[in-house]
Amino acid sequence: MQEILNQIYGYVRGIWRRRWVMILIAWLVCVIGWVVVLKMPDQYTASARVNLDTQSLLRPLLRDLAMQSNIGQEVQLITRTLLSRPNLEKVARMTDLDLRAKTPAEMESLLDSLAGRLSFVKTRQANLYNIRFSDSDPVLAKKVVQALLTIFVESSLGSSRKDTDSAQRFLDEQINIYEARLIESENRLKEFKRKNVGIMPGSGGGYYGRLQTTMSQLKEAQLQQQEAINRRDELMSQLEDAEDDLEDDLLSSTMLGSTSSPLDARIQNLQVKLDNLLLKYTEKHPDVVSIKTTISALQTEKQTEIESMSERTGESSFGENPVVQQLKIALGEAEAVVASINVRVAEYEKRVKDLGTMVNTIPQVEAELKNLNRDYGIVKRSYETLLSRRESARMGQEADESGDTVQFRVIDPPRVPLEPSGPNRTLFLSIVLLAGLGAGLGLAFLLSQLRATFSDRDTLRNVTEYPVLGTISMEWTRAQRVRMRLETMVFTACSLALVVAFGLVVLFQDKGISLLARFS
Repeated sequence: MQEILNQIYGYVRGIWRRRWVMILIAWLVCVIGWVVVLKMPDQYTASARVNLDTQSLLRPLLRDLAMQSNIGQEVQLITRTLLSRPNLEKVARMTDLDLRAKTPAEMESLLDSLAGRLSFVKTRQANLYNIRFSDSDPVLAKKVVQALLTIFVESSLGSSRKDTDSAQRFLDEQINIYEARLIESENRLKEFKRKNVGIMPGSGGGYYGRLQTTMSQLKEAQLQQQEAINRRDELMSQLEDAEDDLEDDLLSSTMLGSTSSPLDARIQNLQVKLDNLLLKYTEKHPDVVSIKTTISALQTEKQTEIESMSERTGESSFGENPVVQQLKIALGEAEAVVASINVRVAEYEKRVKDLGTMVNTIPQVEAELKNLNRDYGIVKRSYETLLSRRESARMGQEADESGDTVQFRVIDPPRVPLEPSGPNRTLFLSIVLLAGLGAGLGLAFLLSQLRATFSDRDTLRNVTEYPVLGTISMEWTRAQRVRMRLETMVFTACSLALVVAFGLVVLFQDKGISLLARFS
């Protein structure tokens, strides 16, 4: 620790030996720096505040009805690109700054200067923006702020309208294209249906579905046919039984009334003779054959008489019998049902046969029809979607043009304070003072290191590595001591004068007194 203190003490003594160089450099740097600071032109900062209100009553009302642009995102993009090169060129043209640039290099320098002095920041409050610009000309500063504010408002309003117009044009072009495609698809579908009329698939599905349905219908019709036939046959059987029963009744009554008929007696006598002959002869005997023929003729004659009597007495009986009448009516209905079902079965058989012969044609027609319907459906959906989108875009554009979606409110119009806002000369003067003192100390330390001396015996021994037997103290005369005190007083006075000069410069600056003007 002692060695460090000794080393520091050595540095201080070396700087002290060059104190006049130090104070001279400090004064020189301070005077030059203060003159430069005082010559710096006054800077006037023009500012403006604008509020961008994106909360509109139309937005919730038009939700799901009109296409709405993302105003917040657009504003965010505009604020980030407001200080872009094209906008800076617009500002330069609007404020006639571009007239100062004679060459492209000067124009680039001018734009860089504008970009460095312009600021567009968002405050902590919602959608409140500050625009600032500093220049030595207060009128120019105000013009620049006004120009940037105008560009901000126009770009915010015009970007969404420009995008909407381009979207409208694109939608109109696509609608015309899809309308032509839709008409073409409709014509192809109509022509295809016209050429393939009669073999188009119906609501029953495809070919195999239609074939399966028709076969099922045929089986069901055949079953109904069999049931109708069975019912008809049963009715016919019942009718025949009823008629037979009625005839038996009539015959029995007729026969009861004619038991004593002469034909029956003759037939009975001939039958007795036939039996006696058969005992003697065979079936082929002429007498046997003759008697059989006679008996057959008599039986036929008897049957004719019975039938005539039955017709005379049975016609009225059949006509008056309600059971026979009902059975005849039911039989007629059953025959009609059988006839209609026969027609249906024949039709279904014909359909199954026709479908079987078109096993290769109909599936191909169905496949082509599906392709045409699919293309037509896709084009139609796209066309209807485009029409809906165009209507939504039109409604959204009208909402944007109404001016109620985004509202700009200039809170503080562009203004320039009467007093200059910069530069901060007090700060710069203080920095110059510190820089002068630092330059003086640095130069004095550098000179002391370039021409170093030994301030104590320890340093001498460490550097030379020789043993130091002793030291001899300096004995100053009275005149030398007086001169040293005088030099110290002069150095202190010069240092205090530097501080006093700094205070006076700062004081005059705060009072608005121009020292350079007074000196000039």
